Amino acid sequence: MALEFNENNFKEEVLNSDKPVLVDFWAVWCGPCKLLGPTIDELHKELEGKVKVGKVNVDENQNLAAQFGVMSIPTVIIMKGGKVVEQFIGMQPKGVYIDALNKHM
Repeated sequence: MALEFNENNFKEEVLNSDKPVLVDFWAVWCGPCKLLGPTIDELHKELEGKVKVGKVNVDENQNLAAQFGVMSIPTVIIMKGGKVVEQFIGMQPKGVYIDALNKHM
């Protein structure tokens, strides 16, 4: 299961990570987010040790959503060195995320 990122652990887990990090901004009530969830969990399992993969619940972490300009969900960002290097709005095929992550590993 993907990691849970929140306002308490985001700096340590994401911004200060020595690995690329995929962050899925989602909400319980979002249909496309529910469909994307299993893909995010698969990426976490497949890329463990190379990339951190986690989720941010936008309802519980509104400051993080605002900080990254998340206006619609799902929004997936890839961060490296504390900076956003890729961003995807809406659901994408798994291969799109893998290709993007491969560029930053």
